[in-house]
Amino acid sequence: MSSAARHARLTAAPKVLEYLAIAASALFTGAAVYVSFVEHPARLTLDDASALQQWKPAYERGTLMQASLAIIAGSLGIASWWRTGNALWLVGAVLVLANWPYTLAVIMPTNMPTNRKLKATAPEAESRTLMLRWGRLHAGHSLLGTASLIIYLCAAV
Repeated sequence: MSSAARHARLTAAPKVLEYLAIAASALFTGAAVYVSFVEHPARLTLDDASALQQWKPAYERGTLMQASLAIIAGSLGIASWWRTGNALWLVGAVLVLANWPYTLAVIMPTNMPTNRKLKATAPEAESRTLMLRWGRLHAGHSLLGTASLIIYLCAAV
């Protein structure tokens, strides 16, 4: 094998990190956009009691999936930055990882009262307000994910 062919093979292999970072960020963004524009609006067509009952298991499963994807996309972005030295990878990683503090500081204060409403036998009118607020706040995940994905794509060019 010529040295040029060997060099091409060795430099192409690490690109896998960048491709995986893009894929993980795209998966995170797709899930966030789906929740914001499809699942949550559909949930809001239900009566309050049914919407609350549907929200809890969907939220628990979605949180696990999106939290994992954010960590994977962020870690791969950091690894891509370390490998290439291109700061755009780090910026994209920071954005996708920012979903963690955003969730803890901004969304969780809405989640706690919403979860408490699930324990009530008859949901109050406040339940609908909390779910509407949660939907608006969740759109922040879509924005952070989209920004991260765009930056990752720019870094890959």
